[in-house]
This record gives sequence, structure tokens and C-alpha cells, in this order.
Amino acid sequence: MTQMHTVQIHYRQKSTQHTVQVPDDRYVLMSAESQGVDLPFSCRNGACTACAVRVLSGEVYQPEAVGLSPNLREQGYALLCVCYPRSDLEVETQDEDEVYELQFGQHFGKGKVRRGLPLDEE
Repeated sequence: MTQMHTVQIHYRQKSTQHTVQVPDDRYVLMSAESQGVDLPFSCRNGACTACAVRVLSGEVYQPEAVGLSPNLREQGYALLCVCYPRSDLEVETQDEDEVYELQFGQHFGKGKVRRGLPLDEE
């Protein structure tokens, strides 16, 4: 049985806040858009960090978030385009460059990447 969850989204870059209802079997971004909320995104398939948020409270399920390292997921980051709510949520949008730097900054420019992606080395 599908459960509905209330998701509060703090859109930090625009200083706005949105509250949407999201079923636990739909992505947060898709549901928010269907309710008229305009949020940042790019690839829509969990590969980039344009729609990254920090989960302030609640729980998400995001098995397709390949654009986030396991470490960032443990720190509470999620990708709205591929995350499902598992409870009521409060999230805050992040700057894509900040998330990218958190994820890859320690690798690039320092000669640490031998082959493939830095995510493969974690």
C-alpha cells in the first residue's frame, strides 16, 4: 500500500520553501514538479549533483543515486531526481559545485585518480 509523505523543501538559492505531498513509490523531484514546484535538476537519472539536497530530517531510499558517493549518502545527502521518501522529510537544496567539491575535490588536482572515477576507489 502506497503511503504519502510530506516533504518540506528549502530552496536555499532562491530563499523559498515548498511543501509537497510525495507517495513513497515516486521520486521527490517528479512529484514536486507535478505540484508546480520548480527545483534545480539536470540529468534526471542520479548521475550528476544538480538536484542534490541535504536531508535535515527524515529518511530517503535512493538506490539509483550513482552520482553520490557512499560517504556523502552517509552524511545525509540525497538526489531529488532519484530519491523516494520513506518518512516525512525536510531537505535543503545544495549548490552543485559544493557537492562536487565535497565528493571529488580531494582527488582531482592532487594526482590521486589512477583510473576510472574517484567513486570507484572508495
